[in-house]
Amino acid sequence: MSPETLVKEAPVTSDFSIDDFNSHVMNTYARFPIALERGEGCRVWDTNGKEYLDFVAGIATCTLGHAHPVLIEAVTKQIKTLHHVSNLYYVPVQGELAKWLTDHSCADKAFFCNSGAEANEGAIKLARKYAHDKLNIEDPVIITAHASFHGRTLATITATGQPKYQKGFSPLVPGFVYVPYNDIDALELTIAEVDKDGRRVAAIMLEALQGEGGVRPGDMAYFQRIRQICDQKGILLILDEVQVGMGRSGKLWGYENLGIEPDIFTSAKGLGGGIPIGAMMCKAFCDVFEPGSHASTFGGNPFVCAVALAVCQTLERENILENVQKRGEQLRSKLTEIAEKYPDLIADVRGWGLINGLELKEDVELTSPQVVKVVMEAGLLLVPAGPKVLRFVPPLIVTEEEVNLALQAVENALKQLTA
Repeated sequence: MSPETLVKEAPVTSDFSIDDFNSHVMNTYARFPIALERGEGCRVWDTNGKEYLDFVAGIATCTLGHAHPVLIEAVTKQIKTLHHVSNLYYVPVQGELAKWLTDHSCADKAFFCNSGAEANEGAIKLARKYAHDKLNIEDPVIITAHASFHGRTLATITATGQPKYQKGFSPLVPGFVYVPYNDIDALELTIAEVDKDGRRVAAIMLEALQGEGGVRPGDMAYFQRIRQICDQKGILLILDEVQVGMGRSGKLWGYENLGIEPDIFTSAKGLGGGIPIGAMMCKAFCDVFEPGSHASTFGGNPFVCAVALAVCQTLERENILENVQKRGEQLRSKLTEIAEKYPDLIADVRGWGLINGLELKEDVELTSPQVVKVVMEAGLLLVPAGPKVLRFVPPLIVTEEEVNLALQAVENALKQLTA
């Protein structure tokens, strides 16, 4: 398929009305004016029958793309068997999923919930309980990074080092301090300042790669020094792998790119391939939860665990990480070529695997949402990561041809916008 035929028209299949939608649904998203109704592989179609190449994947969520046969089989089989029971009873497939995750990571235990925010909330609660129960810290402090993103609950927007997400929701949850990302001197100074105040740092919570903060990979030396500090001071290291985990970085977990192991880490998004599930995982020494400490009604029910297990097994069985690595290298190489053609417009190309960012220069008027709108008209879906970064997060099954089509659409858009 050539770039000129990236967009396909099909018969209109719906009488959906955006105006009707807006009259009944809360206005919590700045939605683009298209309505999607079906998908297959790395492509989706809107209610007018227009086809798009999907490089958003539900924001790094649709691991196996849309309508994958493995997902269809897992969903169909489980919904016919048992879809939900209480965690007051043992759920065998939940145990199978936990075993797969712990066998394929540094974790010993897993707690299941519904989303990344809930997984991070669980990690915060676990760190605080560990601080109280094991370290006798009455006023524990958790250090997070500026430009981070950890979720939308009150605790996780407080952990999120971006004031725009916190505006209008004060009073925020106490006990969080922020540092610049990838700046070890600032981190060590902050730990010392907390100690001077008579408090103690209980945990450091960071993303292995900052997604919403502009697709900024962690620096290996920075994280290895943090691991040393945590070991020396008895501080827990929490990694938020909600966006970068489950193979998106080219390795199963983002921390594998950094040469360290966290004490606690979280997963969601790609874990269920689009079915809502989150997981908070930890090493045995910090598993201080007990009956009544934490819970989730829907967390880890048979339906979501069966689908997530199918996703995990497919990643392994079909060696999808190899595709992530190859397509990621292809994507970054081509983006770098585009950047060299537009040196006055593009500041940087960066990322791991199939989470990549193209950063526009601060002193140019062009913004990432403007580019997103133009490529959308050409049949490509991209998502901004802030006002100056275009984020590329396609399904992990994306093909070489689809990467080339997407990048041609981007280059065509930049030509159009700078003409």
